[in-house]
Amino acid sequence: MAAPITDELKAKLREVSTATLTTQLFKRGLRNTFMTGLKPLAGGGAPMVGEAYTLRYIPSREDIDVLEILSRSDHPQRRAIEETPPGHVLVMDARGDIRGATGGGILMTRLAVRGVAGMVTDSGLRDVAEIAQLPMPIYIRQPIASLNLVVHHAVDTNVPIACAGVPVYPGDVIVGDADGVVCVPRHLAAEVAEEGWEMERKERFVTLRIKAGAPLFGTYPPDAKTTEEYKAWIARGAPDKL
Repeated sequence: MAAPITDELKAKLREVSTATLTTQLFKRGLRNTFMTGLKPLAGGGAPMVGEAYTLRYIPSREDIDVLEILSRSDHPQRRAIEETPPGHVLVMDARGDIRGATGGGILMTRLAVRGVAGMVTDSGLRDVAEIAQLPMPIYIRQPIASLNLVVHHAVDTNVPIACAGVPVYPGDVIVGDADGVVCVPRHLAAEVAEEGWEMERKERFVTLRIKAGAPLFGTYPPDAKTTEEYKAWIARGAPDKL
């Protein structure tokens, strides 16, 4: 297993929006990195950053997926809740099937208590009023009352999966904010964080210019004159006013 990403890298990624990250990944030829259709449920709006620990579901089968199976210590869903490392993000592949929840309040509370950095599912959860109070960021497609066994059979953990159509490999860096969730290939995380942070700073300057009445052309994207003004703004300490 690769060494954990550093706290410094996580801190930098928390300052980079998913919108900026998708642009940085697009520049590198990666188009399918944003998990379309997922919305934040919990976490109070805090950004989510952590390495992926994955759980894969296949369709359930009536003679196997009975309530008693949930009592088994080797049940992959239960194992994922207990084995996702602190600081990681549990990412579930439920094939986008919204007929059965992939977890509920007790399981999500256990993740939060264990120090997991977040949870992402391309299906949904039950007990959403309870879960919404948790400090841990959680992203779902929609609330679902039916239990997972109705349509889902948890089959394995920490393997490559597809979540909302996006390939996720164990150890990839998962970033979430108000816009949704993006998967950053681990080997690109440091460079997109660095360039993304600079892009965020430049766009803050551009926004200040637009608020001051500047036209789009020449400002966004910046022409030579705007670029020089940006450098001067940086030299002044990047203040909140022009």
